[in-house]
Amino acid sequence: MNQDSPYIVQVNGRPATAADLAPLAFAGHAHFTAVQVREGRVRGLDLHLERLRSASAELFGRALPDDLVRSRLRTALRDGPADLSLTATVYSPAGEFTAADAEPALLVRTGPASSGPAGPLALAAVRHDRFQPHIKHVGEPAKTRLLRGAVADGFDDAAFLDAEGRFSEATIWNLAFWDGASVLWPRAGLLTGTTLGIVQRQLDRLGVGQRTVAVTPGDLPGLAGAVVMNSWTPGVAVHRIGAVELPAAPAFLELLHRAYEAEPLTAP
Repeated sequence: MNQDSPYIVQVNGRPATAADLAPLAFAGHAHFTAVQVREGRVRGLDLHLERLRSASAELFGRALPDDLVRSRLRTALRDGPADLSLTATVYSPAGEFTAADAEPALLVRTGPASSGPAGPLALAAVRHDRFQPHIKHVGEPAKTRLLRGAVADGFDDAAFLDAEGRFSEATIWNLAFWDGASVLWPRAGLLTGTTLGIVQRQLDRLGVGQRTVAVTPGDLPGLAGAVVMNSWTPGVAVHRIGAVELPAAPAFLELLHRAYEAEPLTAP
């Protein structure tokens, strides 16, 4: 933290220096989790820890202990605002383009709290498969390029179609659809977001039907609503995908927010 900002950048629990950050300026071999902190606490902390643990095991062959990660999160939150955004990024100090091994390092950055756009959004439907979609990794210029292309074409963002023509996810969002009775989750290669995980388990507790199905552009006219969700929010309404208009579905949106808010806040 500096005297001009209540927010911080730390590496391994200490303030980051220029020497720490310079090698990361062009780094693309890393993964992260994004968190909204409220009242100094987090929803779905177990999901964030599991995400970091499993991605580290896959990318680096080892993972930082949960207790160590929690300790570094507490350090990052100790003197900051009660409500903020936090990103925890795990990377290898050995760098990229090498098979060298090293204990993973943890970079934690905080910033202003966010609740996402108000919506409703219009999404372009574009053909794209993310590399290792189940990992929330960095170094994805295609997502920004496709977002910019969608905006240039008059949309707010882009939704992805896989090689089989199924919707998977959006640039920085998970997709969810509504058939009027059940929540429909796309069946495709995608990142299982922490907010998605929170909503799924809370919908189970509420007794709300959920199905994982292939959703294609041809299915859109028969749907009763659609949203995007990520760490900012459990639901922003989508009113159009491609040329297809979708119903507003305020009850669907309210249900997702109610499920998310039922998840308890937990201190790291």
